Amino acid sequence: MREYITEIDRWITEGKTFSAATVINTWGSAPRPIGTMMFIGPELEMLGSVSGGCVEGVVLKEADETSQGTKIKNLKFGVSDNDAWSVGLTCGGTIEIFLEKFVAFDSPAIWQALRSNLLENKSCVLISKLSGEKAQHYLGHPNGTTVGETPAELITAAEKAYQERKSQLVEVEDEKWFLRVFPKKHQLFIIGAAHAAAELVHLAKYFDFETIVIDPRGTFAQNTHFPTAPDKMYEDYPAEILPEYEIDEYTFAVVMAHDPKIDDQALHLLLRSKVAYIGALSSKGSNEKRRERLLAAGYTEEEFKRIHAPVGIPIKSKTAPEIALSILAQMILVKNQYL
Repeated sequence: MREYITEIDRWITEGKTFSAATVINTWGSAPRPIGTMMFIGPELEMLGSVSGGCVEGVVLKEADETSQGTKIKNLKFGVSDNDAWSVGLTCGGTIEIFLEKFVAFDSPAIWQALRSNLLENKSCVLISKLSGEKAQHYLGHPNGTTVGETPAELITAAEKAYQERKSQLVEVEDEKWFLRVFPKKHQLFIIGAAHAAAELVHLAKYFDFETIVIDPRGTFAQNTHFPTAPDKMYEDYPAEILPEYEIDEYTFAVVMAHDPKIDDQALHLLLRSKVAYIGALSSKGSNEKRRERLLAAGYTEEEFKRIHAPVGIPIKSKTAPEIALSILAQMILVKNQYL
């Protein structure tokens, strides 16, 4: 939703009431993952999509009533449905869509809190009731605080959804609710400033990662050319910087300094954290030496196996851009397993 905030603000300023459609469940090879959202204006303007064009026509027809706030709707489309076939849902999957008047109008305090979190790059979970005449909303945060007097079971469910990195359906007190996880941008720590690191920053920024480069070596930190500047650059050791950040399920890290004093220090902090991904740029031989050092330092074989090394998907990469591409592809593979 973050990319649509400017347009949503404009619609609200112009006094438009509009609908939000959310994919709440999928089966088979559905074209969009759970949590995908689309917004439909009063003149059938669209922001986003819920199926890549397959069922949008039907959703547009159904949106008129919800934009006026008269009801909420749960729509289901599959390959056996005439409506789905008529608009081209031939992918073999089934999708369920929740359609409602946009939250800004029925729950303005929830929308303002959600909007602030998105703009400030803070994580949250939008909790939406799926039954009844009108939707009901709460907003949960990873630390358990909420906006609105949220039932305790929903708070627990929202924390679990965030930790699992999955938007999901839950049932509480015989009512169905949808938990839409809005994570902060995935943060990527790159240990070591070098040519491949600069290319990785460039690609990662394109895919909306927050990029943080750490290298205590002034020669590298100050002289490496970054075609796209990282969000943060630290000329310090990892032990001085990493503890200042929340290292959680939305954190990725790649060590590529080629100096055990720097790379191993970062690994010591990362291996027993909740970090989603650890990559290490190295040959098989240097990775075996790394294994021996980490085991000698008290880390277990299972902990060592958390490291993707040699890092990246094997595409026979030779150049710095190719190495960066192989690393980013592996990171996306890890990230998307939770969708």
